[in-house]
Amino acid sequence: MSNEAGGIVGEFLSLKADTEADVLAMQCGDFYEFFADDAELVADVLDLKVSQKSSHGSSYPMAGVPLSELTPYLNALVERGYRVAVAEQYETDEGHARRVERVVSPGTVVDPDDSAARYLAAVEEADGEYGVAFAEVTTGRFRAASVYSAEDVRAELHRFAPVEILPGPGVREDDALLATLREDTDARLTLHEVDAFAPGRARHRLREQFGDETLDAVGLEADAPVGAAGAVLHYVSETGVGVLAAMTRLGALDPGGRVALDATTQRNLELTETMQGERDGTLLSTLDHTETAAGSRLLREWVTRPRRDRPELERRQDAVAAFASAALARDRLLEELDGTADLERLASRATSGSADPRDLAAVRDALARLPRLASAIEGTELAESPVADVLARPDQAAARALHDDLGDALAADPPGTVTEGDIFARGYDGELDELLDEYEEAERWLDTLAEREKRQHGLSHVTVDRNTTDGYYVQVGRSVADEVPEHYREIKTLKNSKRFVTDELEDRERTILRLEEARGELEYDLFRELRGRVAEHAELLQDVGRALAELDALASLAEHAAANDWVRPHLVGGADGDATANGAGDDHDDELRIDAGRHPVVERTTDFVPNDLRLDRERGFLIVTGPNMSGKSTYMRQCALVVLLAQMGSFVPADSARVPLVDGVFTRVGALDELAQGRSTFMVEMQELSNILHSATEDSLVILDEVGRGTATYDGISIAWAATEYLHNEVRARTLFATHYHELTALADHLPRVENVHVAAEERDGDVTFLRRVREGPTDRSYGVHVADLAGVPDPVVDRSADVLDRLREEKAIEARGSAGDGDGDGADVPSTQTVFDLGSGQFRGSASADGGDSEPLDPVTESVLEELRATDVNEVPPVELMAKVQEWRERLDD
Repeated sequence: MSNEAGGIVGEFLSLKADTEADVLAMQCGDFYEFFADDAELVADVLDLKVSQKSSHGSSYPMAGVPLSELTPYLNALVERGYRVAVAEQYETDEGHARRVERVVSPGTVVDPDDSAARYLAAVEEADGEYGVAFAEVTTGRFRAASVYSAEDVRAELHRFAPVEILPGPGVREDDALLATLREDTDARLTLHEVDAFAPGRARHRLREQFGDETLDAVGLEADAPVGAAGAVLHYVSETGVGVLAAMTRLGALDPGGRVALDATTQRNLELTETMQGERDGTLLSTLDHTETAAGSRLLREWVTRPRRDRPELERRQDAVAAFASAALARDRLLEELDGTADLERLASRATSGSADPRDLAAVRDALARLPRLASAIEGTELAESPVADVLARPDQAAARALHDDLGDALAADPPGTVTEGDIFARGYDGELDELLDEYEEAERWLDTLAEREKRQHGLSHVTVDRNTTDGYYVQVGRSVADEVPEHYREIKTLKNSKRFVTDELEDRERTILRLEEARGELEYDLFRELRGRVAEHAELLQDVGRALAELDALASLAEHAAANDWVRPHLVGGADGDATANGAGDDHDDELRIDAGRHPVVERTTDFVPNDLRLDRERGFLIVTGPNMSGKSTYMRQCALVVLLAQMGSFVPADSARVPLVDGVFTRVGALDELAQGRSTFMVEMQELSNILHSATEDSLVILDEVGRGTATYDGISIAWAATEYLHNEVRARTLFATHYHELTALADHLPRVENVHVAAEERDGDVTFLRRVREGPTDRSYGVHVADLAGVPDPVVDRSADVLDRLREEKAIEARGSAGDGDGDGADVPSTQTVFDLGSGQFRGSASADGGDSEPLDPVTESVLEELRATDVNEVPPVELMAKVQEWRERLDD
C-alpha cells in the first residue's frame, strides 16, 4: 500500500467502513493518525491541532498523536463514551499496510486512568426471565445470574454501575426495559450481534472458558443468563483487547445470599452517591480509609451487596474486632499496604500483553509485601484471628516462586517501555550479558575517544557525539579544524565547529548499531517470555490481590469503628450459612434492637442525638410522626443503615445492636430526577410503593416516608391507610412509616403490630425547639406553620397560614381494616373489624364486625352517615361538594 496521502486516507476510510467503531486511530510510522470526520471529532474532544493533507485535488483534515502517547488520548475518548478502533502498521512486500487489531470501548479499557471498577454488562430476556452478566476486564472478575423482574435488573445495574451495556435481542424488543437501560444508567448501549446471545453458542463458549462443571456450580441454567454471559465473552474476544485469559472464574451474583437493595433504596440511603450525585457525604466515602485501589473497590462491593450468610459476616466481624483492638499492628499493616500495586489489574494487563517492564516490577514489589505483612501481625492478636487466614489464603509457595523469578529477572528500576533497554538484571541471561559486555566496551571506547584524540593529535575543543542524521562524529572547534589529521573526513560545517568521521569510528558505530539491534531483539523476546510466565500466574495474582484488598477493607472498617466508638452488632438468624428466613438457625429471637443508634454519616458533621429502635414480631410496624425538619427521615435512614452495616460485617454506630438478618431493605422516600424523565411525583411514588408491596417479605425492612403526599389529601390518606393495612396484614415486614396524616396514628389501637412513635418538639411562648428525641406515642401536632417560619417564609404568609389552619380542621370517617389477632399468625381465624374514626374527636366511635358477628350497635344518625360515607366515591365527587358533605355529616353527628 502506498504511503502517498491519498492512499493513506483511502486506506483509513476503508478500514473505518469495516468497523462499527466511532473513531479509528491508524498507525502511520511513529504516529497514530485520525483523518476526515474523525480528525475533527478528536481535535474537538481532545484539543488536538488539525492540519490538512492534500492529494489529487482533495483536502483531508488530519490530527495525530505519538505512538507512546496513545493510551491517555484513547482513555479520554472512551471516557466520553466512544468506541475506538486501533489499526496497527505492519510490513508487506509492497510497503506498509495496516489492520485493525483491537477495538476499545468503555467496558473494555485495559489501562483506565483511575482505580474505579469499570463493568461491562449484558442483559437478556427470554421465556419471561431475565439474565444479567457483569465483567470487569481490568481485573478479570466475571459474574452472571438469573433475575426475575425488570426492577431486579435495574437494581443490579445500579449496584454495579456498568460503563457499557450489551442489550440482548429479547431486551431490544422490550421497549420499557430498553428505556430503563437508556434512562436509568450513564452507560453506553452497544448493540452487539444477535448470534452472540444464542444460548447454544453461549453455553459452548462458557464451557470452553470456565470448564464443563462451572455453569452447574453457579446455577447458570436458564437461557437468559447464559446468553448474557456468553455475549460478554464474545464481545471481549471480538474487541481484541486480549484479556480473556484473565477471566478464570465465573461467579454467581449472590454467593451466600444477598440483601435485596433496589436502585431506589441505594439512592435514598446515599450508599455510594448522594442525592446530588456526589461521592462525598455517602456511606462509602465515610467508611473508606483504604490504602489501595483494590481495597476501595472491595469496600464499595460490600456496601452495595450486603450479605445474609451469618458465618461469613461473623468472620468479618472477628477480623474487624481484632484490627480495632490491635492499633499498632493495624498501623504497621496499613503502612505495608500503602502504595501496593493493583495486582488484579496487573494480572489482566499481563494476559492482554499490555504490561510493560514497570508493571512487572510492580508485581514483584507487591509479592514482596506478603512476608512483610505476615511479619507485621506475627506475635499480635491478629495472628490468631481471621486476618491471618486471609493473608494465608493465596498459595504462598507459588507467590514466593513468582517473586523470586521476577527478582532474578528484572533490574531494580526498569524503564516504562521495552525499547529503552536496562530491563533485566545482570546474570539473568548469559547471551544478554555477553551483548551488554561488548556494548559497554564499545561505549567506553567512545567515552574516552575525545580525550585520546586531544592527547594524540594535540587538539582542543574536541567532543564525540551522536545524532540521527550524522550518526557518531568527532566535533572540533573551528579555530583548530585545520589541524586535524588526514584520516579525518569532514561531514558538516557549523558556525563555530566542524564535524568529522574516521574509518575506526564508523566501524565502532556499526558494531554499536549491531549490538543495539541484537540487544533490543533479545530483550524484547526475553520480556515477552517473562510477561507470558506472569500471565500464566494470573489466577495467583488475582488471589493475592483479593487477599490484600480484603485486609485493606477490613482494616478500614476497624479504623472507622475505633475512631467513632462503633460497636459489634449481635447477628440473629441465618445460622450455618442458611440465607433463608430468620430463626432458621439456633437463635430464634428475631428482635431488631438498636440502643442509642446514630446516623453513620450525619454524626460526623453534627452533635448527633442518638435514638433507640425496637422491632419484632409483636411490634413490627412503627408509625413515625413529628414536625418537618425534626429528624424523622434521618431516624429511619439511620436504622436502615445500621442494618446494612451489620450485614456488611461492619461494626455499627450505636451503644449496642441486635440485628436479625434481613433479606431486603426497601425504601420510599422521594422523587428527584424522574420528573425530568416525564413521570410525575405521584406516579413515581406509586411505582416505588408497588415494587415494595410486591417484593418485600416478612424478613424485609421497609422504610416509608410520607406515602400519599403526591396527590390530594383524601386520596393520600386513603392510599397510606390501605398500604399500612396491606404491609401489616399481608407482607408483615418490619416497617417504619413516617407520615403527616395523624389519622393513621389511631391504627395502633386496632392493628396489633402497629405502634406509634414520634420525634419530640417543645413549644414555649410560641417558639418551637426540635429535641431530636424519638419517644413512644403519636405527636399531637405537626408544627407546620412554625417550620415555615423557621424556613424564612415571610411573616404575612405565616400569619395567614395559621388562620387558614384553624379554619380547615374538618372531620372525616375512615374505615380501619385489619387483623384483630395477636400477630403470631396469618390471622386467618380472626375476624376483621371495621371501625369508624372521627377526625374531630380523634376517637373511634364504634365498630361492626365485617363478618356480621356481634358488635356494639351504632345510633341511627351515625349509621346513616356511615352508609352515606360508604356510598361516596371521593375520587368522583368534586372537592367543593365533598367538603360540603363533610360539613353536613359533622353537623348531623354533633347534633
